[in-house]
Amino acid sequence: MILTFKKRVLQILLTLPVSIVTGSMVALFLSLLNAAIHYRFQHKWLLFILPVAGILIYLIYYYIGKNTGKGNNLILEEIHQPGGGVPVKMAPIILLTTVITHLFGGSAGREGTAVQIGGSIAALFSNWFKLLADDRRILLTAGIAAGFGAVFGTPVTGAIFAIEVLTLGRMKYDAVIPALAASYVADQTVSLWGIHHTAYHIDIFPLPTYFLSSYLPIDVLLTVKIMIAALAFGLVSMFFAMLTHKIKSISESVFKIKWLIPVTGGLLIIGLTYLIGIPDYLSLGIDPEYAGATTIPSAFHTGGSAQWSWLWKTVYTAITLGTGFKGGEVTPLFYIGATLGNTLSVLLNAPVSLFAALGFIAVFAGATNTPLACTVMGAELFGPEYVLFFAIACFTAYYFSGHTGIYAAQKNMREFTLSPTGQSSRWKVRIRQYSYHKFNKYGFSLNKESINNP
Repeated sequence: MILTFKKRVLQILLTLPVSIVTGSMVALFLSLLNAAIHYRFQHKWLLFILPVAGILIYLIYYYIGKNTGKGNNLILEEIHQPGGGVPVKMAPIILLTTVITHLFGGSAGREGTAVQIGGSIAALFSNWFKLLADDRRILLTAGIAAGFGAVFGTPVTGAIFAIEVLTLGRMKYDAVIPALAASYVADQTVSLWGIHHTAYHIDIFPLPTYFLSSYLPIDVLLTVKIMIAALAFGLVSMFFAMLTHKIKSISESVFKIKWLIPVTGGLLIIGLTYLIGIPDYLSLGIDPEYAGATTIPSAFHTGGSAQWSWLWKTVYTAITLGTGFKGGEVTPLFYIGATLGNTLSVLLNAPVSLFAALGFIAVFAGATNTPLACTVMGAELFGPEYVLFFAIACFTAYYFSGHTGIYAAQKNMREFTLSPTGQSSRWKVRIRQYSYHKFNKYGFSLNKESINNP
């Protein structure tokens, strides 16, 4: 008992230097990222160098990065099955290549960078202290939490995300306290460096009065609308994940000269930008490049998003990440979800800011298979008043996403079976078989065995 207590205390203490270093590097990353994005705003010609930037990123990983190109999946694999190791060089390489991607207009995020920074710092400390496999796993999980919590300013979400993202259908809580400590300290470290996060707000809307309103604590009609929207959020998250994987697999099979992959991706981004005539879907999508641009904050207001903004951002990001540029998927998923929520609020005659917030977290939940973390993120970012709506949206989106996530190394423990023999229930198989046939019809290949055995 005493040895176990000492071990737990040492685990928490060891997360503190990991969190401080991670938070400091994330603060540096966010400041450089912001400078790069606004520099491109002032020098629009940089977009034309995106293909050359793609070659540079390819060469960095080919000659220096090596297996660090696997990104978040490398950290997840090391947690599941220690042995390969997480190189320390992953942190500076992903920081540099992400800034390059955004400097020249690539549509990517920032969570992947922060998580890889946290994971590589945790691996460094694990090597220094020669930790055993179990302690190493917990410290790596804390590193993920530190990176995620620091980059978005959501410490509780960072901790839950770190343990929920590892295995679909099962959460191991032995790392939750170190993860929470790491996420909180890293977030505070970012704040101490003077970095501030974007604030979002859901406008107050009146609840309608009808003949059952005095007996029911929630608006039933609004809840139904949220469930309809959440179904769409789940399908879009599945589409995003599959489109990104498809573009990557096609690129790998078509191009024998691999540096041509990012060149092609860069040319496609340039062509799309001039085809639609606006730069709204480049880079991060938070700060506006010009007055009236569609951004994540603008999607929280009536008229702040075009009808198909969510689709354009999906295509831009899938091309960017699928052809080798770096950054992450989460912030683009926020953009996709918020703009889709804006569009659906008009179609369903629902509160705009509420549906933008629901899309913000629910598309992310479906794409990463982390509905609990995303529900908590809703409460941290938008306030706890609508946490029931957040939960309905996130878990419904997750349910209809097909569990086709953006992280290939995320394990599936097959917790969705009802019979003791492990045979999946018929209705679940039918849903997956339907998805299989529909997506294969349009060229998105799925593994048939995984459909029949979720």
